[in-house]
Amino acid sequence: MKTYKGISASPGIVIGKVFVFKHQKLEISDYPIECGSEEKEFQRFIKGRDLAIEQLNCVYNKALSTLGEDEAEIFEGHIELISDEDIEDGVKDLIFSKKMCAEKAATQVMEENAKDMESLDNPYMQERAADLRDIGKRLTYCIAGVSLMSLADIEEPVIIIAEDLTPSDTAQIDKDKVLGFACEVGGSTSHVAIMARTLELPALVGCSSVLHELNNGDEIILDASMGKIITDIDEDTRSEYLNKIKAFFDNKKTLEALKDLPAETLDGHRVELCANIGTDRDVEGAIKHGAEGVGLYRTEFLFMDKPQMPCEDVQMEAYRNVAQAIDGRGIIIRTIDIGGDKSLEYLDFPKELNPFLGWRAIRMCLDTPDIIITQLRAILRASVYGKLRIMFPMIISVKEIRKLKSLVEEVKASLKSEGIPFDENIEVGIMIETPASAVIAPILAKEVDFFSIGTNDLTQYTLAVDRGNEKIAELYQPMHPAVLTLIKNVIDASHAEGKWTGMCGELAGNEIATLLLLGLGLDEFSMSASSISRVKKIIRSVSYSQAKELSEKALSMSTADEIVELLNNYILNLE
Repeated sequence: MKTYKGISASPGIVIGKVFVFKHQKLEISDYPIECGSEEKEFQRFIKGRDLAIEQLNCVYNKALSTLGEDEAEIFEGHIELISDEDIEDGVKDLIFSKKMCAEKAATQVMEENAKDMESLDNPYMQERAADLRDIGKRLTYCIAGVSLMSLADIEEPVIIIAEDLTPSDTAQIDKDKVLGFACEVGGSTSHVAIMARTLELPALVGCSSVLHELNNGDEIILDASMGKIITDIDEDTRSEYLNKIKAFFDNKKTLEALKDLPAETLDGHRVELCANIGTDRDVEGAIKHGAEGVGLYRTEFLFMDKPQMPCEDVQMEAYRNVAQAIDGRGIIIRTIDIGGDKSLEYLDFPKELNPFLGWRAIRMCLDTPDIIITQLRAILRASVYGKLRIMFPMIISVKEIRKLKSLVEEVKASLKSEGIPFDENIEVGIMIETPASAVIAPILAKEVDFFSIGTNDLTQYTLAVDRGNEKIAELYQPMHPAVLTLIKNVIDASHAEGKWTGMCGELAGNEIATLLLLGLGLDEFSMSASSISRVKKIIRSVSYSQAKELSEKALSMSTADEIVELLNNYILNLE
């Protein structure tokens, strides 16, 4: 028996046969084309591009039916990119001036564009570079008349093993034929991980060497809940895992029964469980999983992958759609959080050595007030359709809060003068995601209506650990005593002023951390919708007094490992 470790991208356990997924390598000629054949070669490119567009339209329609509009939009973007006149002009120039064959010219142009994106030193743009290479491969194969291997061709249930899966690969997955998958590269926030969660398929990423050591037909156990693959299965292990699979599905049914029950402890202490969303279309999934509201609406997705800034009416319509769909429940709308790992093609961002510490979020908004004013107008106009709240990210000072609140008042006055209705008592809060804001939380609590703790950035800033750097991944510890001390300070500060604190970072949906956060007095947990029932089950299994006692014990410990072990053992005993 041999075990391979990986990063859990989507939980679940399956036993099945391996299907090794590798694209055929295409050899491209280096020889120049003959003089006088340039136009003919260019028409080969046009024909190949048209075929690639036709294929991408099929991929788009498949994604639309299996994954929904959000994921299908990726392929609309792919079609736009491959149809770009700059791509066509670049290929034409290389064919006519350098006498390159169409395949080589297309490959070079797409690779140059991908490298340009990568040079921006921005994770979001690096993901776009990967998309360009995915499109470029398809384009080159279509020009050459070679078929790309497709996951749609799988004929029996298998577990896919691959180096990586591109967006167009995952869109071809048939859930009746794919039990789960494991990739050598990728992280828990990569595209393939997000797709796996959307499809609710067990998946691992970051599984080094599996592609070269596993073969077609090998029987394996993919334990995506515990982050491992097991090969050479003996009968005892098989029996153990068949029981685990049954327990996994039994637990899933139990969790579904909790959907409409409150997040309430055995002694009657209530908290609110909400969902993080990226678009108005995510609300359906939030309601399906029993969300009591939206604790984080990441509005930057309205602005990304667009040719220009969305106007006030477009934004207002999106916020109104969420307000109407969530049906009276609270919605926290975070103002545009661009910068760091997210950028806009139509906004000139400076090249920065440390973009996460640079010109981002409200820093960018205060320097370009037209952006934030337009967004505030849209939010306020939509506030008549539901209980909307405004939340500002990346705060480090009272000065910033007061300036932003003055902009809110200016927008209110402007709307009032125009006779446009809005919620005059709309709540205004901030994200606590910097050590500065966490330390001065007692001061900031006097200025706002609520806090929401963003543990992803708060952890990386507090520990000086880049959360996207695989080499130091083990140092990124959200339950480090320093981070937990700051969280306690924030919650206590808000309660001292009669305000409330939520959490919208990944820690809020971490089952091991649930009782700790509950005991610290967290009022609202906001997470991926699929995590709500699991967190609710834990909250309903204990008394508030037990949770407080546990959190006090955890905060007395010296290391994150000790804290995690304490919490993990407590959860296991509950089960």
